[in-house]
Amino acid sequence: MTKHKIALIPGDGIGTDVTDATMKVLHAVAATAGFTLETTTFPWSCAHYQETGAMMPEDGIETLRAFDAIYLGAVGWPDTVPDAVSLHGLLLPIRKAFDQYANIRPHRLLPGVEGPLKSGAFDILCIRENTEGEYAGAGGRVHQGRDNEVAVETSIFTRKGVERILRFGFEQARARRGHLTSVTKSNAQKYSMVFWDEMTRILAPEYPDVTVSHMHIDAMAARMVMAPDTLDVVVASNLFGDILTDLGAAIQGGLGFAASANICPDRSGPSMFEPVHGSAPDIAGRGIANPVAAIWSGAMMLHHLGESTAAETVERALAATTGRGIGVRPGSHGTDEITDAVISAVKG
Repeated sequence: MTKHKIALIPGDGIGTDVTDATMKVLHAVAATAGFTLETTTFPWSCAHYQETGAMMPEDGIETLRAFDAIYLGAVGWPDTVPDAVSLHGLLLPIRKAFDQYANIRPHRLLPGVEGPLKSGAFDILCIRENTEGEYAGAGGRVHQGRDNEVAVETSIFTRKGVERILRFGFEQARARRGHLTSVTKSNAQKYSMVFWDEMTRILAPEYPDVTVSHMHIDAMAARMVMAPDTLDVVVASNLFGDILTDLGAAIQGGLGFAASANICPDRSGPSMFEPVHGSAPDIAGRGIANPVAAIWSGAMMLHHLGESTAAETVERALAATTGRGIGVRPGSHGTDEITDAVISAVKG
């Protein structure tokens, strides 16, 4: 029997709730599909930071390297630990250490879910560059606290980094409906974004079966609201992708439905899977967190592990659950009720 080793980082707040829910579903589908998930839980979180002064131990990255995949619940407790500390102390180091340069975010309405737009006919896959660009962390501050204080943060766009995320986007478009939209702001950013546009045009002839569109970030935001059904695969830089994927989450009904994957495409290190809704301290421990995004992220993990039949079973179970009106509105159903409904649908 195939065994997959999974590192669980439930994190903070509702992260524990949705991680538990997801693992119940994944263990249920594994039992029917003939594989096992061997999980190890790590208490790395803002609470861990308060206790130790670090979001994770010094050997945390090497510890994670032994696993087939990483599953993250949610991280953040801004009242006690600044977001910049939690982000740069855990998420970003993991993404960079394991070269998880492709962030994948699926955007579509599940059955029974009402988004804010009139049209429900859309299926967008957003590909975000995940390790450099605007979030590279290059910069600094001088003369802090004085009237001549200066803060500089420099975006980093390498030829290798831009080429590989564009190729990843082209491959995803080739496997879907054959259309790629590359998002930049090259009319205002004449170096980095013009470079990105040039790389897109250089690579396009290698993918003659993919139609390519170039769009500025502001126009793209409008397109996602006005005509999301015209989009297939969208590829963007770290910052632009971050913004567009939250917009996509809103279109698909809210962050409770927003799944994501941080992929190391060459599999030289583990990939990481996480819902993107945050730790929601105000509802932590109350049993009302919506686990749909977390379970969907778990299905993405199964796809990555080669268990696509099981992943599709989970995705169908999610659709069947929301199609019954369960988990489609905030507060309408509890975490356990939604989880039990998905497991029931998994078992048929």
